[in-house]
Amino acid sequence: MSKVATASLVGSGLLAVALALGLAVGAGSAAFVTGKGTAYLSDDPSACVNCHVMQANYDGWMHGTHGNVATCNDCHVPHDSVMHKYLVKAEHGARHSYKFTFDNFHEPIAMTEESRTVVVNNCVRCHEQLTDQMAKTNTSPAAFSAHGLEAGAADCLHCHARVGHGGRK
Repeated sequence: MSKVATASLVGSGLLAVALALGLAVGAGSAAFVTGKGTAYLSDDPSACVNCHVMQANYDGWMHGTHGNVATCNDCHVPHDSVMHKYLVKAEHGARHSYKFTFDNFHEPIAMTEESRTVVVNNCVRCHEQLTDQMAKTNTSPAAFSAHGLEAGAADCLHCHARVGHGGRK
């Protein structure tokens, strides 16, 4: 094969890659703008209701016990570092976007195990005075097994699953 033909093949391959990359960036940018992507960088709970499947959660939160004291991010993202918070928000956003785009999610929407751990850790963090007292008084294995938990395990959602979003139908 001649040098000209080889250069032409390489050039057309690079052009195809550039076009594919341009299409992907353009489609992603359009989806980000259409989906109000910048709203997800804030702590505004109304951003979470951009997807119709979150409406019941949002309404339950607004009328529940946490509606006037906590935002979605207070419970649903980690607070150990700003970087970890935004990494989790990015992971949630990518996963939710994929699942909602391809209609591949459970209704009512359910948390992953990783998300559940974050929420429980935030329950313990916000209610530290109460959880410290519980840890001092309920350390026997019987106290935990009565709640279906392993000794020393904290799982606030085991009994309080509807507290953050109130009762739902």
